[in-house]
Amino acid sequence: MLTLDEPPRLRNLGQSLHGTGGRRVDRFRLPDLWQLHLYRYDADLTVDGESYRITPGRVSLIPAGATSQYIYRGPSEHLYVHFRPAPSGAAQRIPVLQDAGAEVPVLTALLSSAIAVWPTSPARATAEVWAALHRIAALSEPGGPHPAVGAAMAHIESGLAGTLEVPRIAAAAGVSHNHLTRLFRAETGDTVVAYIRRRRMHRARHLLRESTLPIPTVAAAVGIPDLQAFNKVCRRELGAAPRALRG
Repeated sequence: MLTLDEPPRLRNLGQSLHGTGGRRVDRFRLPDLWQLHLYRYDADLTVDGESYRITPGRVSLIPAGATSQYIYRGPSEHLYVHFRPAPSGAAQRIPVLQDAGAEVPVLTALLSSAIAVWPTSPARATAEVWAALHRIAALSEPGGPHPAVGAAMAHIESGLAGTLEVPRIAAAAGVSHNHLTRLFRAETGDTVVAYIRRRRMHRARHLLRESTLPIPTVAAAVGIPDLQAFNKVCRRELGAAPRALRG
């Protein structure tokens, strides 16, 4: 059972290559850390005696203390994160291995970004991994959003630091501007613009509270580089100025 109400504590993350030099079997057990892997290869995985088939585009969440064994078919590369979940909050049951499907590009973008910024900005890396974990948890939820809304949300999540325009988001989701607007309102109760603002403020609040990044850097990281505009949005959406939110 995994808790996601608060951000995880990252211990290690990167890109790993296995199955080289004649080594075809690896065994792992991390007593107090969960393992997240996004795979780019075919292999066999066993976790505490349960067998799974790895194929490209599948993602695994292996609980702390579980014993895992990999049998590779050749050079095998994956993205990985080792982390401790938040100690409290609502626990979610997430399958050990899932097909990420249409989420592969956004999960790859989030994890690759986290790996790149981890040495210099652990708070931003944490935010990226936290977003990825929420998306992985949603893979197993029944129902889920309309495919176009899900694709739009993925595009938004991976582009919060940049310029997000509704016509381009709609194009990425494969629907018209007007159709996406109607779908978004029906699924979320929000306009696309309001959803973008809410996601930006969610990330801004995390970075302000959990990092020592300068406020201008936080503002740029959530796509609102104008400090006056950032201050105004924080007051309206979060109820306080950025400096006050930092505590």
